[in-house]
Amino acid sequence: MSATEHAPTASEYIVHHLGHFSTKHQDKIVDFSLYNLDTIFWSIFAGVLGSLILFLAARKATSGVPGRFQAAVEILVEMVEEQSKGIVHGNRAFIAPLALTVFVWVALMNSLDFLPVDLFSQAIFPLLGIPHEAHHRVVPTADLNGTLGISIGVFALMLFYSVKIKGLGGFLHELISAPFGIKMAPFNLLLQLIEFAAKTVSLGMRLFGNMFAGELLFLLIALLGAMATPFGVFGHLIAGSAWAVFHILIVFLQAFIFMMLTLVYIGQAHEAH
Repeated sequence: MSATEHAPTASEYIVHHLGHFSTKHQDKIVDFSLYNLDTIFWSIFAGVLGSLILFLAARKATSGVPGRFQAAVEILVEMVEEQSKGIVHGNRAFIAPLALTVFVWVALMNSLDFLPVDLFSQAIFPLLGIPHEAHHRVVPTADLNGTLGISIGVFALMLFYSVKIKGLGGFLHELISAPFGIKMAPFNLLLQLIEFAAKTVSLGMRLFGNMFAGELLFLLIALLGAMATPFGVFGHLIAGSAWAVFHILIVFLQAFIFMMLTLVYIGQAHEAH
């Protein structure tokens, strides 16, 4: 480090790790530019990895005594099937696999939070000739752009199934007649639009809030380890290990909640008010 450079302060360290690798320089915690390349890359990576895992499970499935990998996937599939059966009353040929895909995809994106916070800036970027000051965030679900993108996809499916099950005329009639009757059409339409917006925004915000908080806590624990004292070293090890174990529950719980809300919203699209 040259004489003109200095070690980053705690706030500079956190702000740097919360910046995205984007098409333009930015230091915003929340950005709606849709050009966060790291979020796009790791979302696709998690999707491809999840598809590969499920493909290998289906390819290696046998009718005999299953191995550990097959048994784990079968338990997951049965769990999703049971949940979809109890929530969606209709044809689930597409909806159950969709719920399984959502759970696996979100769980894998959340699991990227277990990578060391300085892995890229301190280890991988120098090997690739990239300055360690470059911004990069690995967890797509800690980016509001990513979570709102998924929730907008769920919103599109809600509209699709509403029209498919009720017909375009039935869907439009429900928009202006439920819940207070056709005479209150303007108020009904306003309430319906608010409901759709609230479902979409809350679905994305809930996942983002939990994963962003978890990522921020990992950064604070990393700062604790930077203290050149016995308290800092042991505190970093104890707090990091404890939070990592607890974070495992958060990672899969948030994936399960996102999957369940997806099923609930699509299930509501099958029902008339």
